[in-house]
Amino acid sequence: VQLQASGGGLVQAGGSLRLSCAASARTFSGYIMGWFRQTPKKEREFVAAITWTGGSTFYADFVEGRFTISRDNAKQTVTLQMNNLEPEDTATYYCNAVSGGVAYEGKGTQVTVSS
Repeated sequence: VQLQASGGGLVQAGGSLRLSCAASARTFSGYIMGWFRQTPKKEREFVAAITWTGGSTFYADFVEGRFTISRDNAKQTVTLQMNNLEPEDTATYYCNAVSGGVAYEGKGTQVTVSS
């Protein structure tokens, strides 16, 4: 499966961004989709994930209700709505797809939050 993330950019603290991930897969609905992020100073960390039905979502503790992950299986897209962004959210965000123990990741999209 091929993944293409977009929607990153520069935003002031307290602002919002909407990340999108377009997937190219035969059976997109069979994948658990998620977002990870990485900064030069930190290890890669989990942000959010959503099951293939969209019925269950999972978030890192630092999200604290600010982010929402969703998916559209018909359009083969997964979205991460990020609100109330903080400078600590500055990172490169990566879209991931997991199925059958195999993980795929596309190129990241940069999110920069200024204070």
